[in-house]
Amino acid sequence: MSRLGEIVSTLIFLILSLFISVVYGQESTDSELYQTLKEKDSTLFNAAFNTCEPAVLESFFTEDFEFYHDKGGLTEGRGNFMSPVEEGCAQRQAGAPQPAKRILIPNSLEVFPLYRQGALYGAIQHGIHRFEFLDENQEYQQGDIAKFTHVWILENGDWKIRRELSYDHQSQNSK
Repeated sequence: MSRLGEIVSTLIFLILSLFISVVYGQESTDSELYQTLKEKDSTLFNAAFNTCEPAVLESFFTEDFEFYHDKGGLTEGRGNFMSPVEEGCAQRQAGAPQPAKRILIPNSLEVFPLYRQGALYGAIQHGIHRFEFLDENQEYQQGDIAKFTHVWILENGDWKIRRELSYDHQSQNSK
């Protein structure tokens, strides 16, 4: 291929990439997809941190779910991920306060649709959240702030998380 042909090919690629990013870029915060996944994010973390409902939490994950954590490592499989959650909820005394809270940072949530041959099959959800933990006086104290990314897949009409990344955990004092 001539040098001119390479330049033309590169320009066409760049123009198509720009067009695709405009057509398939981040979802508007008022779109149905964004609102659906925002609600699912809220329900997911409420079940994990506030109400301690393993059955609700488990319903969000595919069987082959993978959880990548920058401090805790890789957990493969929904069952392996759910086992410590179920144990923790069983040990929690009735009426006891939840030992940790998760707070989504306002305006940090982003949703990017995934298409295959023009049909929506999944989405990437990204955001920033912070955590608070009970101290010895049973008062919540600031914990880490971190980024998260969920790869959501439409599975038989239901949104399920196939991959979850939790990373860039930093003390809120260092931010």
